[in-house]
Amino acid sequence: MKYQNILQNGKVQCTICPRNCILSDGQEGFCHVRKNKNGEIVLTTYGFNTGLAIDPIEKKPLYQFYPTSGVLSFGTLGCNMGCLFCQNWHISKSKADVSSLNKNTPQEIVEIAKQYNCKSVAFTYNDPIIFFEYAIDTAKLCQTQGIKTVAVTSGFINPEPAKEFFQYMDAANIDLKGFSEEFYKKNCLAKLQPVLDTIEYVVKETPCHVELTTLLIEGENDYDEMIKNECEWIITHLGDSIPLHFSAFFPQYKFDKRSATKFETLLRAYDIAKEVGLKYVYTGNLTNTETSTTYCRNCNEAVILRNGYHLLEYNIDKYGRCKFCQVPVDGVYEKAYK
Repeated sequence: MKYQNILQNGKVQCTICPRNCILSDGQEGFCHVRKNKNGEIVLTTYGFNTGLAIDPIEKKPLYQFYPTSGVLSFGTLGCNMGCLFCQNWHISKSKADVSSLNKNTPQEIVEIAKQYNCKSVAFTYNDPIIFFEYAIDTAKLCQTQGIKTVAVTSGFINPEPAKEFFQYMDAANIDLKGFSEEFYKKNCLAKLQPVLDTIEYVVKETPCHVELTTLLIEGENDYDEMIKNECEWIITHLGDSIPLHFSAFFPQYKFDKRSATKFETLLRAYDIAKEVGLKYVYTGNLTNTETSTTYCRNCNEAVILRNGYHLLEYNIDKYGRCKFCQVPVDGVYEKAYK
């Protein structure tokens, strides 16, 4: 097993993520699924999942990666983040016996994706960083069959495993949960800087297509200055062409008494991001045609007109260029859209 340090007295340190959990024999890490078993870290959920689902790729959300294509999605249990507002807490916080889950080998997942003509397989619902080996083994097989791979992740991973993990990912949506260390410490029980390091590494050092998502929680991470700082960091460190999605929080888990995010809050963030200079900004689970449409960075015409996840017009030619001005549209598209 990679990414572990053997210590004294039967203890082992898991080095997959910045928590670097030190575990005695039989002890589980923060994520509940990486465990010290006889002096070695094992993944207790390998081969188990909470169910397979076919989604539109826009639901990940990825708006500029093979639009409207089908993606076979699955996740397991556990998470290495401690988000008090987790929208999938039923599985990410679950300590259920894995024997109650569905069981699929990586080969079976690939065969199911082929059977249903899915363009890609997504590791999602909980963070694939913690089911690292299961995700990578599946991704390797996908690549041999021409199936794309997608990671939906918090990006809270150490640098060395990140190199291996993203080597096998064709696209990723990385959560940038808020733009302050205080927010991450208070509400995610984690740190911001490792996430920023991961995002910058994947964008600059790999061919993986990256889009970012920020879940806005009113009174926590929706302040104008925080949103502006986030967008300015993106432009400075990543460029102005990284798609950014703002999505709405709904009362869940420890934040079950909080108010749901209003659409006006998403619109304000959308406007700030556009004013700062980001070319591709979207609102997610609350949306309208204007804020779910992809606009040409050059002529500002609608190259992918959407209403939410539904495509209304597609104005990108077979060379990936805007049909109105022939400037390439950032993203990954079919050579000939059908």
